[in-house]
Amino acid sequence: MRDFLQDRRGNFGMMTALLMVPLIGVAGFALDVSDALLARNSLQASADAAALAAVAQNSIGVSQAMLMTSDGQVAAAMADAKKVFLGQAGNSTDYTLLSADVDVVKAGSQLKAVFSYKAEVPTTLSRILGKSKMTVSGVAEAIFQTETFRDFYLLLDNTPSMGVGATSADVSKMVANTSDKCAFACHIVKDGVEDKNSYYNLAKKLGVTIRIDVVASATSALMDTAKSSRRSSNQYRMAVYTFGEKAEDTKLLEVSSLTSDLDSVKTKAAKIGLMSIPYQGYDNDQQTDFDRALSNVGKLMGTAGTGSSASNPEKVVFFVSDGVGDAYKPTTCTKKLNGGRCQEPIDVTQCTALKAKGYRIAVLYTTYLPLPTNDWYNNWIKPFQSEIPTRMAACASPGLYFEVSPSQGISEAMSAMFLKIVNTPRLSG
Repeated sequence: MRDFLQDRRGNFGMMTALLMVPLIGVAGFALDVSDALLARNSLQASADAAALAAVAQNSIGVSQAMLMTSDGQVAAAMADAKKVFLGQAGNSTDYTLLSADVDVVKAGSQLKAVFSYKAEVPTTLSRILGKSKMTVSGVAEAIFQTETFRDFYLLLDNTPSMGVGATSADVSKMVANTSDKCAFACHIVKDGVEDKNSYYNLAKKLGVTIRIDVVASATSALMDTAKSSRRSSNQYRMAVYTFGEKAEDTKLLEVSSLTSDLDSVKTKAAKIGLMSIPYQGYDNDQQTDFDRALSNVGKLMGTAGTGSSASNPEKVVFFVSDGVGDAYKPTTCTKKLNGGRCQEPIDVTQCTALKAKGYRIAVLYTTYLPLPTNDWYNNWIKPFQSEIPTRMAACASPGLYFEVSPSQGISEAMSAMFLKIVNTPRLSG
């Protein structure tokens, strides 16, 4: 017996056998935790969808809430949310649903949905450690403001590139009637006197519509959409700015200050015109400074609010442009330079800065039409044309990017984007 007890041969095998149980258990626990997290992510997505469905603009719950004369639970919204959740999460074999509870309450002008859930996820290798299941849970909240107050700051690109023909037919007409086959209706004003021989006046004589004309008309029409969708006269306020009245002045042009008088804004917006230049090639054509324009409009907007009252409005930048910057940027240009002149798709640095302040940015990209007869276009813009919409989309807040050519209807696109902004409920947690 003494010899047996002192014998150390085979001890590694014995130790390995003894350690296998906890080693397998720990490894299995890690795998089971991963499975539990996947199940929770799936359940959370279903809960988010249910909470949003309960307070969606056109939902039966919101319709019922609008008819309520006092605060309280909204039964129809609760039933609708439960149906959505169970439709997405109720039949999975990856977990056992223990509870799914929803509460939708109208309090003043706010409709809030809170959806909570709990489920058990079966384990595999963790059973070695005596754990046969894991419990996951979560909560989703969504809010619909029955009267959300918003301030809109429309920033409209009216720089010379917006003087291009609005449609392919307009471009062709300009090219056919200019000795240098130019598609741009440059607005030349010398010493305050309009140059009657500028292509801007030629476009008018030919009946050519230029891009800024369409944007002005669409902006004016947008006020009717805003008026028809507001629930009170001060729910939406609008301010309209362009990049400037003339190239010699680098500050924004205030077309209309922030106001709830949308009829006044409509009248002023209809008169928006192309930025003038003193002569062809002035300042090396560096008039489209997106960085400066976005930064300057941000300085005007004040603190972003929640939209809960007229004194605490949400702040929205409504940005309309063809997406091609042309400015003096000798050190930060994202494309090749021409001296210090930088021609590039929009640099989103300032967009990111505005969003960091809590502002939402709605971007309407008026498609930059190819100009194959123009040497400048072929040398400088064509190489990055495919990047223009991508950069414009990156500038926008999620879901607030539209691309539209003038022939497709800029007015309709602006109205559609406005309605998307005002009708979108927000997840609050």
